[in-house]
Amino acid sequence: MTSATVFQIQSGTILLLLYLGVYFRRARTTHMRIMSLVIVWDIFLILQIELTRSAIDKAVKVVQNPMMLNIHVALAVTTVVLYLLQIKSGRGVSKGVEQKRSFHKKCGIATVVLRTATFITSFFAVS
Repeated sequence: MTSATVFQIQSGTILLLLYLGVYFRRARTTHMRIMSLVIVWDIFLILQIELTRSAIDKAVKVVQNPMMLNIHVALAVTTVVLYLLQIKSGRGVSKGVEQKRSFHKKCGIATVVLRTATFITSFFAVS
């Protein structure tokens, strides 16, 4: 099994867990545990890819990269930024700051859409 296959399996599992976390959004403790796992595992996956493929070195060569790789990298980086916003707003919601709930929901929708797009583009970016 190649490293690309292992990364794709992990990425797909992370995405399924993300959907599961959204499904359990009303069960606060379950939601928070699943989403924490998703975020930590996804960042760990990025570190794995960096350590085995020097992904950052490839990503900074924007002019030389195929367009699909640049799109994939942009989606992945934006997803990580959204994860950070989700953590911040989610902590506020869990502490009862209702003003953060609307932002957390909108940011969550964007996170799910971009993480899904990152998964889809990963198939084209590695080929």
